[in-house]
Amino acid sequence: MRQAIILTAGEGRRLRPFTVTKPKVMLSIAGKPMIQYVLEALAKNGIRNIVLVVGYRREQIFDYIGSGERFGVEVTYITQDRQLGTAHALLQAKGVADSQFLVVPGDKLIEADTLSQIAATRPPALLAKIVKSPVTHGVVTIEKGMVTKIAEKPGELESNIINTGIYAFDTTIFDCLENELDIPNALTRMMAEGTSITAVETTGTWLNVVYPWDILSLNNAILKKIPASHNGTIESGVSLTGQVTVGKGTVIRTNSYIVGPVVIGEGCEIGPSVCILPSTSVGDNVVISPFTEVSNSVIGTDVHIGSGSCVQDSVIDRGCIIGSHFSACSSEAEVKVDGEYHVVKVGAMLGDGCRFDNCVTCQPGVLVGNYSQVKSLKLIGGRIPDRSMVV
Repeated sequence: MRQAIILTAGEGRRLRPFTVTKPKVMLSIAGKPMIQYVLEALAKNGIRNIVLVVGYRREQIFDYIGSGERFGVEVTYITQDRQLGTAHALLQAKGVADSQFLVVPGDKLIEADTLSQIAATRPPALLAKIVKSPVTHGVVTIEKGMVTKIAEKPGELESNIINTGIYAFDTTIFDCLENELDIPNALTRMMAEGTSITAVETTGTWLNVVYPWDILSLNNAILKKIPASHNGTIESGVSLTGQVTVGKGTVIRTNSYIVGPVVIGEGCEIGPSVCILPSTSVGDNVVISPFTEVSNSVIGTDVHIGSGSCVQDSVIDRGCIIGSHFSACSSEAEVKVDGEYHVVKVGAMLGDGCRFDNCVTCQPGVLVGNYSQVKSLKLIGGRIPDRSMVV
């Protein structure tokens, strides 16, 4: 297996506000977009011929991935103009597909060992994984190593084995994709016509992000695997404990206290007297001002957080400018996403380019749309649309 077709055309509506301005595959997890983890996993398995099926906000993928050279791969781009489903997306790549190839979703977080076994399996094959909560996935029934049934988000769960969306195919699959929107439907038709599909079960890393707060759990899982490295300037009186990564050009000012796993990007200014607690990733060119505490959070690039702030279990996207004494404390909250209600322990979810004046307090679970502005001394909660002004 020397080729992989990666499906990256989708938006990820349930992840708004973060996917309004970027495709789901470009969500940053532990300092890197999700698509980069996929490319690195494929390259480590010797799969360097990459076809990217792009669509929604594809220019951001072009700009970041380019030719693929810096990731050790060679990339061909195919556009899916209308996002009609995974089968339709794969069909767009028919003209450039090898005789055998892997199909991999670009919006799942995977590592090299996840792919190694299916890359060596004769097509057609499906990669399956046991998970604790299969309700948002396609559930797979397996007998004697073969797939017998795929049920997309079934009402009654027949197993806790899910379809990861990773497949090994040959070119005969394209005959089955006509008149189908999603790949599982095509596989069901193939099985009904007598084709056997091998089930390959993995225990490797496969993580999905469905809702905004899932970014935090994925971030935590990846941070635990990143070794400590200190490439910036660490002033005297700074305490670094555990797996802490500090990027080039970053300055950690005196009396700051950082407990890993934590990743801090390049060109940041942290402190003095800042506390960063485990499971936090900080992007490039971020300023975290004195007497601020950040824990279990994802801070995007070019973010400025004012002094005396508290950020817990939160995602703050790129370019946000936040005044002093900002509060995003975490607690259980009922959050509505796409008509569904979820009770989760979470702080604040802030989209791109928000501007908050001093002394703004966020209620747990608030979703703030991109480029919104909030004036001083405001208490905000619920869902705030893009480009809102709270005065």
